[in-house]
Order: sequence, then structure tokens, then C-alpha cells
Amino acid sequence: MIELCTKKRMLIGITLLGGLTILVLIVESHWTENPNKLYLENFENNTRCISGDEYEVTSECHPCSAFEIASKSIDVCVYARYKEVLKCKSGEAITRSCDRVAWLEERAFWKFETVMFLLALTSCISVYWRENVLRQRIIRKVARQLRASA
Repeated sequence: MIELCTKKRMLIGITLLGGLTILVLIVESHWTENPNKLYLENFENNTRCISGDEYEVTSECHPCSAFEIASKSIDVCVYARYKEVLKCKSGEAITRSCDRVAWLEERAFWKFETVMFLLALTSCISVYWRENVLRQRIIRKVARQLRASA
């Protein structure tokens, strides 16, 4: 089936699929950028701040250090590997677990995209190289046949 497609049709199909992928990524990023994120409401045990109180995020979600996890000095680092620091209305600073770190996920995504791009580029180059090798073999074979028949 794929052998019946011309290069032009294949290029158009790949371009449309790439455009559709980018469109899906844009739409998905707008839907997931909701400020009312669902957090695992896991606070430190020594807090007096009730989860319904007003609070301000003083330190965005970031990974716990290896020391905090191993020493269990911060309770939320034992259950979730990420934490954020909040300041309650009462003035108390508490630590809360969070589900993910946006910049780490974005970095992992771009690493993946880079590797896939390099893999695709390598594949394209190898296909063109192999195509040229085969074309040269055919040309030499035809030239040999023409010399033999003359």
C-alpha cells in the first residue's frame, strides 16, 4: 500500500501529521495549564494551617534533595518526591507535596524530541545514501550489459 504513494503524497501526509501533532500539543497545553491544579494534599504533620485557609506559594514545586528523602526530615518528601513551600495567612510557612515539576517535565520532553529528531535525520541520511549506492550499482550493471552487447 505504501509503495503506491508518490513522494509528493508522502511528503504531504507527513507534513499534515506533523501539523496535527503540533496542534494537539498546543490544545493539550492550554487544557492542562489550569491554575486550579489537583494536588495531593499532604502537609507536614506539625502544621496549624488548615487546607481551606488562604495561602501564598513562596517556593514553586521542586524535587526534594536526596538528603531530605533519606533522612525523612520533611514528611512530604517521604511520600512524594516533590515539594513546595506555602505561607499561610497566619504567617506560618509549611511544606506541601506536589505532583510534578513543570520545568523537569519540559526538559525531559525536549530531550526526547531532540533524540527523535536526530534519529529521524540519521534515518533519512542513511536511506538517501543507500538509494544512491543502489542507483550506482544499477548504472554500472546496465553499462556492463551495454558494453557486452556491443
